[in-house]
Amino acid sequence: MDNTNQKKALINSEIALFLRGLIIGKVLTLIVIGGLLWWLLKPNLLSRNSVNSSNQSSNTVSSTASTFQTVADVPTASFNYGGSTAWASIRQLVDSQIQSDRPELQLRYVDPVNGSPGSSSGIRMLLDGKLDFAQSSRPLTDEEQAMAKERGFTLEQRQVGMDGIAVVVNPSLNVPGLTVEQLQQIYLGKITNWNQVGGPNLPITPLSQRPEDADTVIFPSNSDLKEQVLGSNVQYVYSTTEAVRQLSKTPGGIYYASARSVVPQCSVKALPLGSTSGKLIPPYSEPLVSPEQCPRQRNQLNTQAIKNGSYPIIANLFVIIKQNKGREQRIGDAYAKLLLTDQGQRAIEQAGLVAVR
Repeated sequence: MDNTNQKKALINSEIALFLRGLIIGKVLTLIVIGGLLWWLLKPNLLSRNSVNSSNQSSNTVSSTASTFQTVADVPTASFNYGGSTAWASIRQLVDSQIQSDRPELQLRYVDPVNGSPGSSSGIRMLLDGKLDFAQSSRPLTDEEQAMAKERGFTLEQRQVGMDGIAVVVNPSLNVPGLTVEQLQQIYLGKITNWNQVGGPNLPITPLSQRPEDADTVIFPSNSDLKEQVLGSNVQYVYSTTEAVRQLSKTPGGIYYASARSVVPQCSVKALPLGSTSGKLIPPYSEPLVSPEQCPRQRNQLNTQAIKNGSYPIIANLFVIIKQNKGREQRIGDAYAKLLLTDQGQRAIEQAGLVAVR
């Protein structure tokens, strides 16, 4: 009996030992398999975590970026505005986005009744109460500020972008470029033949908008154009479109305007400009696209030279705001703030101009 009990106890002990070994073995197997699976899946998990972290970071950045939606105090009404033709791409591409995102704001572009559209005519219309704010590609003059003061308010200019002033000629004209001084001498009637600036023996035909309607300026803002009467050989045009059309038929013609407006044109050629003849900077990104390649390819604005100041004639883009504590001041202020948001500055660059932020 004792032997039988001893055998049973031994068998039970062996069974228990076997079962314990089996359990430990399975646990170890599961640990090994689990470890193997974790090792295999680890890159995917890390990648997924990295993507999630990146998305969270991206969401944080986008949530802090200023947009048209984040601008407060945008008035709900319809407003008239106008001015510089250099702003045409902003009116087409940026203002449409603003009105899509802020449908409570309606903007209506108004052409001048007398004179050609431009910075000068837009500011004049603002002074006369025909516009609620104006778009300009030149600074305010002392005369314009004095006129505003006479009427009981002041004008503020708020910069939102930059453009260059490009000089364009007939594509057949072979001339290396011009200095700013040579350009000014041409329009004052003191340089009258292209052979005086390294070109062919060909009379120069300068084209320009009238000074009172000028969209852009090539003389310093502190110069007195009343003293510097433009040359008698200057032919006045209504608009840049008319000037480009005339240049294509005038071998000795020359015109200056917003670089964004004229650099991509197929029928004219933009000239490099410089402070000195030894350092001429093109208003277009090199290499120059020939008329034969256009319109399949078009010349693009040299935004880098405009941004870093190496291009010699820059046109700063201003919102002109009537400071009268009324609806005009509210909309002018709101419009400038919209353009100075991160979204607005990106849109200005998409429109082919240079942002200021």
